[in-house]
Amino acid sequence: MRHLIPSEKLAAVEEALLQAFGTAAPDAPPRPMIGGMSGARLFRIRVGGIPYILRLEPERAPPFGDPVRAHACMRIAAEACLAPPVRYADAATGVVIMDLIAEQPLTEYRGDLMVELGQSARLLHETKAFPPLVDYLAGMDVLLGWFRVAGLVTPEADELFERFAAFRDRYATPEADLVSSHNDLNARNVLYDGRRLWLIDWDAAFLADRYVDLAGLANWFGAGAEDTERLLATYFRASPTEAQRARLWLMRQVNHLFYGVMFALSGAELRRPADIAGARGLAELRADLAGGRLDLHRAGVRLEFGAALLAEALAGFRSAGFGAQLARAA
Repeated sequence: MRHLIPSEKLAAVEEALLQAFGTAAPDAPPRPMIGGMSGARLFRIRVGGIPYILRLEPERAPPFGDPVRAHACMRIAAEACLAPPVRYADAATGVVIMDLIAEQPLTEYRGDLMVELGQSARLLHETKAFPPLVDYLAGMDVLLGWFRVAGLVTPEADELFERFAAFRDRYATPEADLVSSHNDLNARNVLYDGRRLWLIDWDAAFLADRYVDLAGLANWFGAGAEDTERLLATYFRASPTEAQRARLWLMRQVNHLFYGVMFALSGAELRRPADIAGARGLAELRADLAGGRLDLHRAGVRLEFGAALLAEALAGFRSAGFGAQLARAA
């Protein structure tokens, strides 16, 4: 274990193992795992013949990253049986041990995915309130500022950001819509174990507008209007109202903007702007990703994917029906 775990984390990892399992050593050396975009280091460990995940938080927190808040949200979700059980978590040392979910491809899911996603979102939003952080739309301004500093801006990005700012000033989240929100429900943060879904990675979680999570689920998992309608009907346990449909539609544009900025920033090392005007269609890119023809671990692919998401957001904000949706949401 000593040659795999960073020396500065070794004592904390051994203490975590002792606290969780009564032993300072796993059955075998940890096996590194591919993580997401948070920068955390993940290892598969086995203790007493049972597999677990050892997570080491990054030294530099990701955007809005705060282990104290993230761990609190993760524990609340685990207690609600929405996230994997947490065996140990210490925000001070950045060491987490949780159950390993034996992931199966979502293509193997045989139930109604949008129904289970809607149920999961409703249960999450009904849990004990997550710690607050910032108004979600105001927090977006911070990300847009980083985008500008990174030199990714084009005239199309300027227009998109101006349209978003006008929307932000007119959109208000009712207090009743502030819920325990994951805020990052994408295809890598929803796992299927062959029987049910699990939600993982709580770095971006805080008290936010309920439509942030619903928009993520609709954008990443929905295949059309029927899926979106089923998601809302399951979540609200009733046929959705025009206002509910409108709020979801509006937040879906914001969701495209959020992920477009995040993916573009993760490819900023290439030092070239996000080509929104020349972006490939988002549906085409997603098909290539699903088919294994694109690798998001490459900076160029992340930048291309980010540009496509930003182009999708711009099309939404430019659309003739945008004003009508904003009026219905009021």
